[in-house]
Amino acid sequence: MKKIVDDERLIYKVCSLYYQDDMNQQEVGDFLGVSRSSVLRMLQKGKDLGIVTIELHNPRFYDYGDMEKTLERAYGLKDVLIVENSVLDTRQEAASYIFGTTSDYLDSFFKDGDRIGVAMGNTLNNVVSTNKTYEKNKDLLFVALEGSISRITVDGTDVQGNELARKFAEKFGGTYTQFLSPAVFSDWKVLEFFMKEKAVNYILDEFKNLNVVVVGIGVPDGTEHTLDKAGYITSSERRTLVEYGAVGDMCLQFYDKDGNTEPFRFFNDRVAAMRLEDIRKVPNKIGIAGRERKVEAVIGAINGGYINILITDTECAQKLIERAEKKEA
Repeated sequence: MKKIVDDERLIYKVCSLYYQDDMNQQEVGDFLGVSRSSVLRMLQKGKDLGIVTIELHNPRFYDYGDMEKTLERAYGLKDVLIVENSVLDTRQEAASYIFGTTSDYLDSFFKDGDRIGVAMGNTLNNVVSTNKTYEKNKDLLFVALEGSISRITVDGTDVQGNELARKFAEKFGGTYTQFLSPAVFSDWKVLEFFMKEKAVNYILDEFKNLNVVVVGIGVPDGTEHTLDKAGYITSSERRTLVEYGAVGDMCLQFYDKDGNTEPFRFFNDRVAAMRLEDIRKVPNKIGIAGRERKVEAVIGAINGGYINILITDTECAQKLIERAEKKEA
């Protein structure tokens, strides 16, 4: 005797109600007088028999699956998200694409119970300033990765870690912890002494509990560097760092193409921030950087183990792939 779930006419009817009329499985079952489990089996049979075919149309920002996989394999990354940027896009348009997509990615990435370190800078400020809104039903804690007690703003905007930790909690839900310290000290010995104070060193315990960090990746040879504008470094100091081989900076600390920080200790050791060597230990390290000028900085960050998840644009991604292929040749 033919089973009800094998009746092709009924299978078609079930599939039509579910896919075309937008009924849920229980509603279809109630309408046809069959059980929900029978509906589920008939929907599967509809696919098996070719009654239902599903075609996916990728939106603009998710067209780069092959490139993403190539970068993951070439650089040993856990995940890569590539956002389109066209030569026809204005700089503002290209930026809005990557910042908006990053915001969506972070909302889906953050999980209940996450403890998330947030770095300073324009990149993260732009990400958290998008007009996107999300449900705030997760237990999240955002922690400033650098000291940032200062009156200084960048182009009238506070892009320091304490303020960004607050903005992240406001956007994605949860609470935040500030790092109550200046960002850069005049002498490493002063910083070392300062960090022994109980009023400050609570932040070291917070750093140990992080399972996610979110950072922008800076380039020290830019003509308008955020660290210059924030008053954390002089143009002369920055030029010296570049002469010593610095290709990138993260959390106010500089590194070379291999991710080595040793040549830059004269500056890095004066920075009140989570050390890059400690960031290596965090399971999920999300770095955000676009455009060709960031390629060297991204490679240095990967080589140093400071990021294992990359959000970038097509321009930077293509150059990273070319660099990997050249190395293999």
